[in-house]
Amino acid sequence: MVDDRATRRGKSGGGAGRRWVRRGLEFGVALGAGAVLVVVGANVRLWMMSSGHRFEPAAAPTVPVVIVPGAKVGPDGAPMAYLRGRLDVAIELLRAGKAREILVSGDAAGTSGDEIASMMRYLADHGVDPALVRSDGAGLSTRETCARAERLFEIDRAIIVTQYRHVPRAVALCRAEGIDADGVTAYCECRRMTVVRNNIREWLAAPKAVAGLILR
Repeated sequence: MVDDRATRRGKSGGGAGRRWVRRGLEFGVALGAGAVLVVVGANVRLWMMSSGHRFEPAAAPTVPVVIVPGAKVGPDGAPMAYLRGRLDVAIELLRAGKAREILVSGDAAGTSGDEIASMMRYLADHGVDPALVRSDGAGLSTRETCARAERLFEIDRAIIVTQYRHVPRAVALCRAEGIDADGVTAYCECRRMTVVRNNIREWLAAPKAVAGLILR
């Protein structure tokens, strides 16, 4: 004869387990939704902070200096697509009289190679007078690039050239460091996967940037 009490206890225990699983799933969904809201909100905040300070190359204002943040270089030491696009726009702005000099800022000991040497060589190979180029080999992040440009190079007005998705964060960080900065969108003859990967990286970097701006 089956013990009805044992049966009821088994059913009760199974029901409790299912409730815990359901609550866990609900908590996970709520946590994920919260994270999405934080990321979206941070990106919206950066776009608002950089509003009126984002330009395409043809519409760029005239400034004393163009800042070029570093990015990956190839195995041969040449700039890869992202960095090459930034440098090409900087050269274009210099030749158009939109700036008097270029500041290249990056990691001189980067995992992919010496970003500064790569940028300096590329600019010289494209006819830019080395006397018009200054360099900072310790610009290890966008924030450091902006802070060091203001503190060490005494730059108070500049254009920062970078890819479309990075422009709002770069402008907001430079302006927070006291630089009257505008952003100009760099070219990007990039593979689709490279663009997707870097765009995701930029979206996820926004909350940290906004938090740093709030806590300054």
